[in-house]
Amino acid sequence: MTSLVDKSLWQQGQVIDLKIDDLSNSGDGVGRWQDRVVFVTDAVPGDTLQVRLTRLKPAYGYGKKLQILEPSPDRIRPVCIVADKCGGCQWQAVAYSKQLQAKESQVQSALERIGGFETVPIRPILGAPNPLAYRNKVTYPLARGPGGTVKAGYYRRGTHQIVNLNQCPIQHESLNPLLVDAKEAIKAQGWSLYNEQKHQGRLRNLALRVSQNTGQTLLTLVTTGYLPNVQGQADQWLSEHSSLVGVCLNINPERTNKVFGEETRCLAGRLYLEEIFLGLRLRIQPTTFFQVNTAQAETLVSLVLEHLNLKGNETVIDAYCGIGTLSLPLAQRAAHCVGIEFHPESVAQARQNAALNGLKNTEFFAGAVEKLLLEISAQQSSPVDVVVLDPPRKGCDRIVLETLVEIGPNRIVYMSCNPSTLARDLKILCSNGYGLTMVQPADFFPQTTHVECVTFLEKAIF
Repeated sequence: MTSLVDKSLWQQGQVIDLKIDDLSNSGDGVGRWQDRVVFVTDAVPGDTLQVRLTRLKPAYGYGKKLQILEPSPDRIRPVCIVADKCGGCQWQAVAYSKQLQAKESQVQSALERIGGFETVPIRPILGAPNPLAYRNKVTYPLARGPGGTVKAGYYRRGTHQIVNLNQCPIQHESLNPLLVDAKEAIKAQGWSLYNEQKHQGRLRNLALRVSQNTGQTLLTLVTTGYLPNVQGQADQWLSEHSSLVGVCLNINPERTNKVFGEETRCLAGRLYLEEIFLGLRLRIQPTTFFQVNTAQAETLVSLVLEHLNLKGNETVIDAYCGIGTLSLPLAQRAAHCVGIEFHPESVAQARQNAALNGLKNTEFFAGAVEKLLLEISAQQSSPVDVVVLDPPRKGCDRIVLETLVEIGPNRIVYMSCNPSTLARDLKILCSNGYGLTMVQPADFFPQTTHVECVTFLEKAIF
């Protein structure tokens, strides 16, 4: 089939035939037309598509898929009926093996292009044992639908319009009936729903959480303030769902896109669920950061423990330690493990989790990573053996990396959910006396573009 207009033109609205060759980091299909790159959503490498050009720059542009002229052998039927609309997933139409290939290439490319590494010691990506039903936590914005119904779901791509869901194939199966029941109860209660444009209404979000290994669940309502009869509804939910161990209320009155506010109350049951993680008992609250894919997190932490091969006489510092997900398994094998975390609430939970597991060789401190790294290392009788980094997506602040180089641990473990900032930071560390010995990507987020990675560095011996 030929293009409907002269291909010598590069104009908005033009319709072209396009062969998709690759996937971008944002999840779009990537094709080339007349030496220009064209990005297309809901495209699979190997597809030949009819595309309308929508937004154009001199060297690249964006297009909208009109029809599939020839489908890729890696194109599959999405398991979700709203996969082409919902912003929760980008790659449900892409065969899982192709997703893994794209993510591994994403890590390799970032380390070469941004990090400047000529040789990357990368291992094959660790695929998820189950690329569906893996999410242990979901947070849905809410809106009113036709006839007073309640809509809950992810935003439509590029908008703040909610795509209504009654089930989601990537969330843990036990959360589906809880989602449906919660929506029906919210409608019956007649609670006002929050309008982000007008900053009016009360109920903002519905958050659900499940323990992969105990089956315990938490339900949390995020609201700007008081909800009538919320106590009675909480008691009813707790009595009707055997897996539900707590119903909570989080207060967020601010005009912000941040989901949770500072205050969380327990309405019925308890404020936490218990997860068994590598044999350790962890208490996880509604706002606690914990990896959404429990099985893959266990796999990656096990790999860290295996690769470090601690002998029991080491001092380990876990920066950005959260509630101790990595600190506690390390403490079981090291002489001393110190956790650093900016959020005091997470530090309190980490201390509680250490006590819950009888680990007395741990300490946890709240504060700035760079400041505490210096203080803690100065208190040690010998150099720190291992520092573990697991920063947010923005990576480490430059001062953190400079402090790390100053204290000079023998080994560094850097975990990251953003290959670009990982590559940037590794470049700095490897320019200051460290060598990159291993890179292990892992898929924590099947059906999406996100990829997790753990890297190992050793201090160079001159």
